[in-house]
Amino acid sequence: MQPAVPELAHTHTRPIHWLATATAVAGVVALSSVLQPHPATAAQPTAPDTPSTPATAAAPATTGVDFPIDCGPVKALVQKQASGDLDGDGRPETVAAVHCDAPMGTPPDGVYVLTQAADATHARVVATLVDPKTRTTVTSLSITDGTVLATLLGYSSADVPSCCPDVKDSAKWQWKDNTFVRSTPSGTHSV
Repeated sequence: MQPAVPELAHTHTRPIHWLATATAVAGVVALSSVLQPHPATAAQPTAPDTPSTPATAAAPATTGVDFPIDCGPVKALVQKQASGDLDGDGRPETVAAVHCDAPMGTPPDGVYVLTQAADATHARVVATLVDPKTRTTVTSLSITDGTVLATLLGYSSADVPSCCPDVKDSAKWQWKDNTFVRSTPSGTHSV
């Protein structure tokens, strides 16, 4: 029986067919690398002139700061710290509770506000919220919505031993009229 379609010579692959196909593909690749589209020349839209927003500044670090606390032969130790923008300038400040690294007893804390200029290598103390001379110990310290919040332990009289504070107080400080104003948060009571 004879096939319905006669055999055609070009349906049999021979090495010459593969060589011709490879040459054609190589020619297309070479031609496509020569004929590249021109670069885009459309103008890019520019943003209207707007004031640049400052990069988010890091909160001042407590290392290298000369705290105004007299510790004698021992070092000042940062016990607690919190950071946030207290004066609304867009740059964070750091609030630090610091006491002397005494080997015994309960050394009083000082609470200080630190700021750092962009070109400064260390932060500096710009305000004292709690003076260590008040014999106060800070048990909590935070910043919420630009307000410094602290829980303080103190003494009802000079006769109360340093080991056993007998007064607990909550305090908050807010930046108003270029100074930190202290108040007692609502709903808090001394014990």
